[in-house]
Amino acid sequence: MAGQTLRIQRVAGALGAEISGVDLSRPLDAATVATIRQAFVEHQVIFFRDQALTPEQQIAFGRQFGPLNIHPYVKGMAGHPEVMEVIKEPSDKVNFGGGWHSDMSFLEKPAIASVLYAVELPDWGGDTLFASQAAAYDALSPGLKQTLDGLNAIHSASREYSPAGHSAQKRSSMNVSEAEGVVGEYIHPVVLTHPETGRKALYVNPAFTMRFEGWKARESKALLDFLFEHCRYEAFTCRFAWRPGSVAMWDNRSVWHFALNDYPGQRRHMRRVTIDPAPVTVASPALSHA
Repeated sequence: MAGQTLRIQRVAGALGAEISGVDLSRPLDAATVATIRQAFVEHQVIFFRDQALTPEQQIAFGRQFGPLNIHPYVKGMAGHPEVMEVIKEPSDKVNFGGGWHSDMSFLEKPAIASVLYAVELPDWGGDTLFASQAAAYDALSPGLKQTLDGLNAIHSASREYSPAGHSAQKRSSMNVSEAEGVVGEYIHPVVLTHPETGRKALYVNPAFTMRFEGWKARESKALLDFLFEHCRYEAFTCRFAWRPGSVAMWDNRSVWHFALNDYPGQRRHMRRVTIDPAPVTVASPALSHA
């Protein structure tokens, strides 16, 4: 799809930009993909309006930025396991994605991005909030930055996908499994340096961060609670009002999000694909010839 002129409009001070002038349902040329990727890493979350995407087209768009994740606890679409249908029926009380978090940090290699597409929306409500964890890091004191730069944290799905966890709550149109038995715990730095921009961001989140490495949970609680409160400060956020056909793509390495559950008795249907980091290829040693 050559010759497109993309228009990029910033939407808030901390993060967020809306991109127009592109049809995501059609094949994109390398220059367009590069422009979208640059906007994505610069603005941390990008938005598109008035798109018409089939599941196959959403998959094709996501794959231009990396391999797609298959969620370990949420069953994907029939025939398209990479596509998660995020649905809240009028009878459901709990939504999926309610509460501040970043996606998939409970994996050994967390997802780098999520692409969410609006299929059906309530008459009102259902916005999504986003918070820049790079802005949250920048706002810390030099002393606390120095302390956090040397820390790692333990992430796990065991709490969120336990029988009492928010994500494991039963919903009419979503097949969500509870985490059974011992779920993996993975160590990630508390301060993540973005591999493409070099900018530092806080990498903790209330859903999956359990404690600091080498600390007891009780010892970790006070500092984690402070960070969880700090990271959602209004000045670090933007808010997206969905319309049918809207798309949001956010960087899980530096962004939290919160799906608002403020539309009781109405239906909301979204589709998500999640992008994993590209596999690291290790060069084979050169063969020597006698």
